[in-house]
Amino acid sequence: MKPLISNKILNIVTVFTVAMFFSCQDNFKEVQKIGISENEPIGVDYNLNLKYTDSGRVAANLISTKTLDYSNRDFPFNEFVDGVQLDIFHEENRKSTVVADYAIRYTETELIDMQGNVVITTHDNRVLKTDQLYYDQKNEWLYTNEHVSFKSEQDIINGHGFDSNAKFTNAEVLEVTGIITLEE
Repeated sequence: MKPLISNKILNIVTVFTVAMFFSCQDNFKEVQKIGISENEPIGVDYNLNLKYTDSGRVAANLISTKTLDYSNRDFPFNEFVDGVQLDIFHEENRKSTVVADYAIRYTETELIDMQGNVVITTHDNRVLKTDQLYYDQKNEWLYTNEHVSFKSEQDIINGHGFDSNAKFTNAEVLEVTGIITLEE
């Protein structure tokens, strides 16, 4: 009699175990989201000093005191809330620098929106100043519709709007409001 009761208990436990096993779902992504609000960043970096290398040489250096990572969103982005500085190193150690009070980089579109005291200084001392500047990383294109001041080799050009490739070989102030010619 004892083996019969033992077999019944074993069968009942087996049925419950199998039922529980097949009723479980893969909720790993849901478990990861527990405790993370959709409106909160998934990470915060302080004193970020990120170096990008290409073929063993430093090609760029990104510095920011506080960066928020919103890669958990449907439209992921990184926000540089306390300013950002990007040093770009060209061949022969020529350096260009981009500085802004605030920046946001959209991951999917590869668009960077820089705001507040945006200054680009190229390796050959051309300087662009504006309140907002966009950089399209895919097309390597800079543009704005805001007021700009652009110092070229011989002029300071003020106006509204700016278009240029990333190397500034075709930099253009769109609506020129004034030109100051520099003396040598």
